[in-house]
Amino acid sequence: MAWFSPDYNRFFIELAGNNNKEWFDANRERYLREVKQPFERFVGEMIRRVAGVDPKVRIEPKEAIFRINRDIRFSRDKQPYKLNRSAVISAAGRKDNGIPGIYFELGPEHVAVYGGAYRPEKDDLERIRTRIAENLRRFKALYQDKDFVKYFGTVQGETNKRLPPELREAAAKEPLLFNKQFYYGAELPPKLVTSPKLPDILMEHYSAMAAMNAFLLR
Repeated sequence: MAWFSPDYNRFFIELAGNNNKEWFDANRERYLREVKQPFERFVGEMIRRVAGVDPKVRIEPKEAIFRINRDIRFSRDKQPYKLNRSAVISAAGRKDNGIPGIYFELGPEHVAVYGGAYRPEKDDLERIRTRIAENLRRFKALYQDKDFVKYFGTVQGETNKRLPPELREAAAKEPLLFNKQFYYGAELPPKLVTSPKLPDILMEHYSAMAAMNAFLLR
């Protein structure tokens, strides 16, 4: 059985042309019924599955789910609502974007799934780089693993132009040390939102990222 009805994506398609509080309030019951509540149940199922692999994950859906409201304080785009629902499942949930887990967003543009350390703090970034520098062969083996390449391609992220002197020799062998983000992901067709196989597909991606997530976390 599918977790979402076709009206899940349809709601966001219509919201894209009516992204204002008046329209949203007029469709609030529909939002609760077709989007919010099904997404909470779906995230609960994904938490259950991920926790079966990683016992450190002991969060509730509310700790994983991001708000639908956009932060428009410093944005030129004043549209108040996002056009998807998203969550991150890790030991810390959405409180810490530096802790590797599985992030996913579901909407009419795509089903997106990401892993890794998206926004590590300074100390965490230093720890990750040191671990990579001390384990170059292991790190390379992880991002060249056939399943990792199949599902994600490579490790992504913004880079620094310079590194501390103690990392420069290792960076000559592994340019990814210049990264200040270490994430990886894929964008899948939006029709998967209504597929009964959606949890299985996300877990396939989680399995492909699990070893790299663990490496970055240690």
